[in-house]
Amino acid sequence: MSTPSYTPQPPSPNAWGAFNGTRRSGRTADLLSLDDFEAAARRVLPRPIFGYVAGAAEDNLALDDNRQAFREIALVPRVLRNVAERDQGVTLFGQRYASPFGIAPMGIAALSAYRSDIVLARAAAAAGIPAVQSGSSLIRLEEVMAAAPGTWFQAYLPGTPERIDALLWRVIAAGVQTLVVTVDIPVAGNRENNIRAGFSTPLRPSLRLAWDGMVRPRWLAGTLLRTLARHGMPHFENSFAERGAPILSSRVQRDFAARDHFDWSHIAHIRRQWRGPLVVKGILSPQDAALARQHGVDGIIVSNHGGRQLDGAVAPLRVLPAIVEQAGSGMTVMLDGGIRRGTDVIKALALGAQAVFVGRPFNYAAAVDGEAGVAAAIELLRAEVDRNLAMLGATTCAALGPEHLMDRRIG
Repeated sequence: MSTPSYTPQPPSPNAWGAFNGTRRSGRTADLLSLDDFEAAARRVLPRPIFGYVAGAAEDNLALDDNRQAFREIALVPRVLRNVAERDQGVTLFGQRYASPFGIAPMGIAALSAYRSDIVLARAAAAAGIPAVQSGSSLIRLEEVMAAAPGTWFQAYLPGTPERIDALLWRVIAAGVQTLVVTVDIPVAGNRENNIRAGFSTPLRPSLRLAWDGMVRPRWLAGTLLRTLARHGMPHFENSFAERGAPILSSRVQRDFAARDHFDWSHIAHIRRQWRGPLVVKGILSPQDAALARQHGVDGIIVSNHGGRQLDGAVAPLRVLPAIVEQAGSGMTVMLDGGIRRGTDVIKALALGAQAVFVGRPFNYAAAVDGEAGVAAAIELLRAEVDRNLAMLGATTCAALGPEHLMDRRIG
């Protein structure tokens, strides 16, 4: 299975836009950073849905440290470097992308915005960046692939070869070219914050849940009622080869069982069958990066699941250099977790990542203004990366390195 080469031609960011007060129009006109989308989404989404997206495990230690790790690194600019011609494009698995960031897989995103998986994938394709559809999505992967053929697919797999094979055959038939296997969820994280917000899987109807929806009329009419009228009750569509349970069904738990049997032998099994790029997401140990290389994995995403699994798990940025060293030159290393600014993207690239993925902010952007909201968020982050490259004295992402960084803790 070959990966087609694609060279997108996005418009060049306006490097002086923030200086001269350039604004967009529409619902995102006053949103100037990725964090602004979170505050806007809180006003749109019902409390349980927003709580699910924003929530993390237990005391939020891993979630908070994902951001703290970036704060501890300062940037060291070079000057007088002639940075008039800048190109932030990167090549992943033989395909050229317009920017070094993509949209991370997010489960049940279609509860945040109408047909959100398609919205996210289409916006990414239009911007020339990668997007990864979640295996816990509520829209069939075949529909997403038809709308945005270059979309990657992320799978949660049980330790059952028959079910693994069946899903692989379905993914191949759908035309997926890059497969991402998430490996950091052998059991469910202790997401007590979701429960406090009123969210559970399966969703349990209650007067409070109904009230939370009623006080968000834009979401109620534009997402929930529109979905029910046009597509019926949402189901987990991509957990296995067959359709999964409805989101309100007690049978939902069945779709998440047996993941604690999954091990490296199953990765070897997948590698023997999957001819396209194979990516493993959820690596935090350099030893596991070495094992991934030994098993023929093409790429890894260094990630602690956005702080949603093991609370206190190390921030991906902290282990990135050691993982890059173990991965060697033959494996693509990417990072997920805590990216909120162009400077965060720059820091991860300077430490050896070849690309990064961003989750929650793009989910919020879809909730705020659908595909236009996601496009606006992409535009903001792309402009920040472009501006930061110039101020660091670099014209490409490949020019970034440890010499552009300093640990604030040691001076």
